[in-house]
Amino acid sequence: MCARWPAQPVCKACAERFVARRVRCQVCATPLSQAATPATRCGTCRTRALAPLVRSCVAAVDYAYPWDGLIARFKFRGEPGWAGPMAALLLQSPGARDLLQACELIVPVPLTPARLASRGYNQSWELVKALRRAAPAESGCDDTLADALVRLGEMPDQHSLTREQRLHNLRGAFAAHPLRTARLAGARVLLVDDVTTTGATLHCAAQALLQAGAQEVCALVFARTQPD
Repeated sequence: MCARWPAQPVCKACAERFVARRVRCQVCATPLSQAATPATRCGTCRTRALAPLVRSCVAAVDYAYPWDGLIARFKFRGEPGWAGPMAALLLQSPGARDLLQACELIVPVPLTPARLASRGYNQSWELVKALRRAAPAESGCDDTLADALVRLGEMPDQHSLTREQRLHNLRGAFAAHPLRTARLAGARVLLVDDVTTTGATLHCAAQALLQAGAQEVCALVFARTQPD
């Protein structure tokens, strides 16, 4: 952000300035008032009729300046190297290392084959690899699975949709890879993605993992959008 690249992608001063250390909802990572405790749930999660499929979610930053621009570079402009600095910031987030230590399997949110072919890489898988490099002692050596989930079909753009519309839009969008169900059975899975907005993508991905026999699903995301 301070244009001192290539000395440091994100220097300490910029990280301290732009990483808002927020108390977040334990389930969906929505920012809460500073008076809340780390185990607090937001009003939406407390009043939701069904138990959340994602037991806990940790986010590093708000999806706002300057992170929104860096995420665009990471995803759309062929700069997967941003996974390293983003993973480092994720590991500094309260609760992130606890989720890594508790999980038995780390799984990225997948792209469709067409989008993967167009982009050349899955940014969520790049984050998974960067997390493992940055914290190799946090979990076992065989606990990442790039293709545990597959994404089925091309879904319409979700940017303008409500959570309910997104859930409907994503229905049937994910499935466990048939050759990976034995590995998923009984496992505590950690989902990794770059951004979460309403949580619909994480919800539907977690649903596919649980249907395949996973014991529980938690999530790590780099950025959480601000609620309207």
